[in-house]
Amino acid sequence: MASILSKLKSGGTNVPHRAQSAARPPSAVELTTEGVIAAALPAKSSEPVYAFEPLKHGVLKPGTSEVNLVDAAAVSKAIHTVLESVEPRSRFITLIVPDLAARVFVLDFDSLPAKALEAASVIRFRLRKMVPFEVEQSGVSYQILEESRQGLKALVAVIPADRLAEYELVVRAAGYEPGAVMPSGLAVLAAITGEEPALVASLSAESLTTAVTDGKDLQLYRTIELPHDDTIQAESGADALLQGEIQRDLAVAVAYYEDRLGKLPTKLHFAGHGGTHRFAEWIGEPDAILAGMTLVDISPTPAVGASTALGMASMAAVQGALVGVN
Repeated sequence: MASILSKLKSGGTNVPHRAQSAARPPSAVELTTEGVIAAALPAKSSEPVYAFEPLKHGVLKPGTSEVNLVDAAAVSKAIHTVLESVEPRSRFITLIVPDLAARVFVLDFDSLPAKALEAASVIRFRLRKMVPFEVEQSGVSYQILEESRQGLKALVAVIPADRLAEYELVVRAAGYEPGAVMPSGLAVLAAITGEEPALVASLSAESLTTAVTDGKDLQLYRTIELPHDDTIQAESGADALLQGEIQRDLAVAVAYYEDRLGKLPTKLHFAGHGGTHRFAEWIGEPDAILAGMTLVDISPTPAVGASTALGMASMAAVQGALVGVN
C-alpha cells in the first residue's frame, strides 16, 4: 500500500504518484488535537526516531472552513521541539494534517489528459460541485489507481488554499519547510504492508476515516466527523452517541468490502489514540460488526527509537509517510 500517498503543495501543484516516492522527505510531522508527532530517519537504512509534544486543548480545531490553528505560535513551538528531538537530516519534512482539514475522493473518469496541468483542470472542474470551498487555488493532488479501455479510477485529495497556507506557515515559523503535505488517513494507509485486501479504520478525537483496499489499489475512502462539542461530551449519553456513529460507519465499510471483494473481512487494521485494546474496550463488546474480525494495530508503540515519552499517540501516520524513503 505504499503507493497510496498524496502530495499537496501551495498553489495547487499536482505531482503524479510515480514521482512522489523519490520526493518524500526523510522526516515527517503529524499535527493532531492532542499534540505533535514526529518521526525521522537519521541515516541510511536506520530505524526511525520518534518524538511527541502535547498541545493544550483547543489549540488545533481541524476543518475546511474556519481557522484551524487557534494558537499558531504554540503549534510552531511544538513542531520545533519534536523535530529538534529527532534531529532530521533535512529542513524539508512531510507534514501530515488532520483528515477534516482536507477532502479525499476516489473518482471515476472516462479519461484524463496526459499533461498534469490539463488533467488538473479536469479534476478541479469535477470538484467544484463536490466540495464546499473554492477549488481553483486549492491544493490538489491526484493518483491514477486503475486504468483500462473502459476508463480510469483516480485518488484525488484537495485542501482549501487558506488551510494549506495556514499549516505551511507554522512549519516555516518552526524553521522547517513543508516538502509534502498529506491527510492523516492517506499516510496511515501507506503504513500497511503486504498485498492482501484490507479494511482500515483510522480514529482521531474528531473524526473516523474508513478505507477498503484490494491489496494494491484503494476502493473506498470515507471520513466522517464525530460529535465533539464540549457540552455533548459532558452528557452521560456522549459515549453511546460516538459509539453509534463509529459502529454505523464501520458497518458501511464492512458491507462495501463484502460487496466489492465477495467475502467478509477477517481483520480490521486500526490506527488511533490508545491502540486496538483501548478501541475494543471503548466501542463495546460484543459488537456484531466486529464479530469474527481480528483487530490489528497498524503501528504499535515502538519499543525503540523514542526520544520523548510517546504516551498513547499512534505512530501509524508518520511511519506511513516514511515508507519507501531512503
